Amino acid sequence: MRPPARRQRGGVLRRRRRRRGTGDRGKRPVNAEEQARRLDASDPLPTLRDEFLVPPAPGGTYDEAAYFAGNSLGLQPRTVAERLTEELDDWARLAVEAHTQGRRPWVDYHELLREPAARLVGALPHEVVAMNSLTVNLHLLMASFYRPAGTRTRIVIEDSAFPSDSYAVASQAVHHGLDPSTTVVRLEPRPDEENLRTEDVLGFLEREGRTVALVLLGGVNYLTGQLMDMPAITKAGRAAGAVVGWDLAHAAGNVPLRLHDWDVDFAAWCTYKYLNGGPGAVAGCFVHERHVRDASVPKLSGWWGTDPSVRFRMDPDIAPPASADAWQLSNPPILALAPVLASLEIFDRVGMDALRAKSERLTAHLASRLAPLNGLEIITPPDPASRGAQLSLRVDDAGALVRRLADAHGVIADAREPDVVRLAPVPLYCTFHDCHRAADAFVRLLN
Repeated sequence: MRPPARRQRGGVLRRRRRRRGTGDRGKRPVNAEEQARRLDASDPLPTLRDEFLVPPAPGGTYDEAAYFAGNSLGLQPRTVAERLTEELDDWARLAVEAHTQGRRPWVDYHELLREPAARLVGALPHEVVAMNSLTVNLHLLMASFYRPAGTRTRIVIEDSAFPSDSYAVASQAVHHGLDPSTTVVRLEPRPDEENLRTEDVLGFLEREGRTVALVLLGGVNYLTGQLMDMPAITKAGRAAGAVVGWDLAHAAGNVPLRLHDWDVDFAAWCTYKYLNGGPGAVAGCFVHERHVRDASVPKLSGWWGTDPSVRFRMDPDIAPPASADAWQLSNPPILALAPVLASLEIFDRVGMDALRAKSERLTAHLASRLAPLNGLEIITPPDPASRGAQLSLRVDDAGALVRRLADAHGVIADAREPDVVRLAPVPLYCTFHDCHRAADAFVRLLN
């Protein structure tokens, strides 16, 4: 006969084994792909992928691409072809009369984009206008707001600014007879870091602000995906006596913006990335109402920058309206505006707050899959509040890797030579399953 203590201990062990065995019966581990599909099925914002034309996969086992290049060119909304056809039909049926008699009269077509664009960037309607392209708009705005005088001449940008911005500010310095090498200040991250620290930007403006005429930074950095602290930097720049403008090429349609409330002086953005307006689509710009109501602000002018109530009097003297329209030059290209309008209607329906929340979920999921991999380094800030819908990966031979991602796995990303791969999990059409495909492709290629 066993001692009581041993019988009790044995009984406990047997009961534990029975419970563990019964609890596992019929269950199996959930693999990464199945987990991704479950996340898609349960997400608070169902995917709008069906509202876009997703290209076929160049390679791999899936019919459609996993498309992560929306920070270079967004996908085409399915409604775009119909919208363009309607404008072409009006042109065919009405010719010049379509300016006033078309189903969307051309003479004030840009007005259709005003309110949805204002909601997108957190502006008052009269503070925004759709016109031109991004760099053209930056030059027009700098013609008004970069006015170097005395010792206040410098322009502050980030060292990793998109090249077009570097070219634009350097040429503005030259235009004013200044030396770009001393006029343009390029803020760099600390040694061995990839991203600017907000406190370093604020510290520079506090120390050197009296010499700064213009702060012009990217709201979301094109290379690293870092989301700048736009309210804090704007406040510091204006407190230092500088004009503060923002390049929102990678921010508009990516993160919520409150340009009016943040007291931003001006901003410009393109619409062919996160805003899905098509290649070379008409851009947008913002001018704070304190400036649009100030008739003394200098500006380069054109026909469409005069008050529409007197535009067709054909007077030689301009009468600019008290709105951002005063910065327009020419009548807008209707066939280029139509896709932007179609896309803005989607953003209006879904809302930036819901899209931002899903963007954070997708980006965090993708980061959790990629971070453990050997052979790559995520250079985008780890804090979701400090990044947009983008992960930038430092990896050897980035260009070749991007080609293999597409050709072997149907995952479309882009490379910034020599060693950065950018992935943009755009919440309008990317899914958790797309993130799984991208991560799985990296695992296979890096191994």
